[in-house]
Amino acid sequence: MANLFFDFDGTVADSEVGIVAGLKYMVQDRGLRPLDNSAYTQFIGPALIDMLPKVWPELDDIEVKRAIDAFHHYYEEEGLYQVELYPNFLDTMAKLKQQDNQLYIASAKPETMLHRLVKHFSLDQYFAGAYGASDDEETRVTKTDILTYALKDSQVALDQSAMIGDRANDMIGGKANHVQLLGVTYGFGSAKELKEAGAKVLVDQPADIPAGLAKLAKINAK
Repeated sequence: MANLFFDFDGTVADSEVGIVAGLKYMVQDRGLRPLDNSAYTQFIGPALIDMLPKVWPELDDIEVKRAIDAFHHYYEEEGLYQVELYPNFLDTMAKLKQQDNQLYIASAKPETMLHRLVKHFSLDQYFAGAYGASDDEETRVTKTDILTYALKDSQVALDQSAMIGDRANDMIGGKANHVQLLGVTYGFGSAKELKEAGAKVLVDQPADIPAGLAKLAKINAK
């Protein structure tokens, strides 16, 4: 693999604090049924526009949009930078670059927010591009669509590319775009979730990503 597309939340960084705080603000602002604390992590990774009707099926399209607006009201002002890069992640990215890989981010975050985070953490010294959801979170929201957009813009070969992420939607998006799949278990998804979504190789920490990619390449060479 020479072109590596990384999910952001749960793969590059632990963003649980800010996202959960934003969700709780949204629940209070819109008068929604509160969830157990552990239930909020299911929102980290998938698009809000997909998750909200699943968790609160009583919401119509207008109420879903209002809920998303409430989340953004908090998140853009307070929650966005309540995030920490995973230990050894940047060292791993430096190693992958030294091995002549091209690195990209493909995230379900709205692209404007994603670019703010890239700038905040100076990630552009590692990543050649950062691709996110459309800012309206309506026209480009699924990981499949985001990765299609990323692959087209970066003009890379599919058979030399891989999607790396911690949730099922990352694996589903990668599979739909005919790239290789590497699951990471240090984020918010389980090994079971990742395997059921198509991941052939899993790694438990960022430092293991290069070895995981090498293992994936051997599997595909057989």
